[in-house]
Amino acid sequence: MTDETSWRYNGWRVTGVCFAVAAFSWSFGFFGQSVYLAELQHRFGWSASLLGVLTSYYLTVAAGVMYVSDIIGCFGPRLTLLTGSVLLASAMILLAFVAQPWQLIPVYGVMATGMAATHMGAISNIVGLWFTKRRKLALTIALTGGSVGGLVLVPALVRAIGAFGFEAAMWGAALLGMTILLAPIACAVGEPPPRPDIRRPALTRASLLRSFSFWAVALPFSLALTAQVGFLAHQIAFLTPVIGRDNAGLAVGLAAGGALVGRLLLGCVAERVDLRLITAAFVLSQATGLLAMTQTANVAALLLASMVVGAGAGPVAVLPSMIIQQEFDGAAFGLVVALATAVNQFTFAFGPGLLGVLRDMGGGYNAALAACAMMWFAAAVTIQTMRRPNDYAPR
Repeated sequence: MTDETSWRYNGWRVTGVCFAVAAFSWSFGFFGQSVYLAELQHRFGWSASLLGVLTSYYLTVAAGVMYVSDIIGCFGPRLTLLTGSVLLASAMILLAFVAQPWQLIPVYGVMATGMAATHMGAISNIVGLWFTKRRKLALTIALTGGSVGGLVLVPALVRAIGAFGFEAAMWGAALLGMTILLAPIACAVGEPPPRPDIRRPALTRASLLRSFSFWAVALPFSLALTAQVGFLAHQIAFLTPVIGRDNAGLAVGLAAGGALVGRLLLGCVAERVDLRLITAAFVLSQATGLLAMTQTANVAALLLASMVVGAGAGPVAVLPSMIIQQEFDGAAFGLVVALATAVNQFTFAFGPGLLGVLRDMGGGYNAALAACAMMWFAAAVTIQTMRRPNDYAPR
């Protein structure tokens, strides 16, 4: 069946699998970095800036994401997702045995390779192979898995670490992920249907990188995601001294829950609103929530503010794909999404390290969080001002 409007269409099963993959990869390859950073700091007394190894991790992911459309075209969506999931789970197990800073480098190399193959860029490309007319809805459903996973899995991981120890919790999470993911990927993700729009000549990366239209999408989201990733990487380390480990883990979960709410809201209005305008609204809400967090030590207020930041984080992660879907020709979708995601990743790779340096220099997180708020304000301005008729708009 090739009717995208029918729920019996095979593409919806693929979307469901991508939802589960996103839940696993975002929870343990993205949201989980805040947990790992805080745990390693607590166990070994490493400085926040030393754990800027996350910068190298995100840069490696970006390098893989840049070519993920080619990788999927060469090896197929099934093998790409299977390999990525296994590598990510393997890295989680290896991370549990890290005892020296240098050991983070090979472990994060394995994790980055797995994350690139299960990342938003990979999932967007895979979903795009099955959908044209219902692509926005399918993308929203698939990428919402990241928010659901963060809401459920990250707090569960924090509690498991407290109850069973870091090693046992990481082993358990990795094995649970493999148990849930491998069979559905193998059974449900087959060959995509032939589509005329993906057989037409595609744009080149070089021509996109020279295009104002490309940077009109990539630049604002690079700013927004640098602030977002930087904050999320340090969220537990920032909150634990104020509200305790369990409440800090709950805050991460609430941020993921807020991301889910934000994505559901976006899904309801995406077809009827200016996507650039609503992007500005979401990033401004993140800046507002973050500034509120710097002004209070009240547990309830900090949890609410975390949810507000998360409510912007969910839509901001998926909006680049939606704007690209709207502003670029369908033949370019996979390439543009992969390249924009890679550029964003290259930029926000420096977020955790930058915040770590600012935190160490200032002896606290106030300056680091203020820098995040400034980047969100800048993103809101640029997403609105960088408008003009698109070079590659659908015709």
